[in-house]
Amino acid sequence: MHEDGKGGGDRAASPEPASGVEQPAFLALERELTVLLRRARASQGEMAREVHPDLEPSAYGLLVRLEECGRQRATELAAYIGVGKATMSRQLRALEQLGLVGREPDPADGRAWLVTLTEEGRRRVSRVREARRARYAGRLADWDPAEVHELARLLNRLNRGTEK
Repeated sequence: MHEDGKGGGDRAASPEPASGVEQPAFLALERELTVLLRRARASQGEMAREVHPDLEPSAYGLLVRLEECGRQRATELAAYIGVGKATMSRQLRALEQLGLVGREPDPADGRAWLVTLTEEGRRRVSRVREARRARYAGRLADWDPAEVHELARLLNRLNRGTEK
C-alpha cells in the first residue's frame, strides 16, 4: 500500500538517463544550473543598470553581442537572442533613445540597416564588463587556473550543445 492508501499497481519505471549517467548526477546538474541561471539573471539586471539606469536587463545581452561581434543587422541580433522582430525593434529603439546604439545603412543591401554601438555605448559596456571580469577573478582567486579553464571549456561545450 502507498501512503495515499491506494495499491501499488504497475508503476512506470524511471526513465534511464542518456549515456548511462546516473540520475543523481542529472539532478545535481539541474540544481546547480538553476542556481547559476537565477544568479545570472539577477546579475544581468545589475549590469544593465550600471550601463544605464533605464536599460532593460534583457537589452544588456544585445550590447554585449554588439561589442563582441561588431555591427549587425537587427534580424541577426533577434535570431541570436531568440526574440521576434517586433521585440527587437522595440529594444533597439529604446537603446537608440538612450544613446547606446546607432544605425547605419548596410553597404551590402541598401534597404537594410546595421546596428552598432555608439562610442558612449562602447565605453559603458566595456567598463561594466571589465568590472564583472574582476569580480569573477576575485571569486575564483583560490581556484587552480586549469580548473577555471576546464570550467570555461565545459560551459562552452554545454552552450554549443544547446544551440542544436
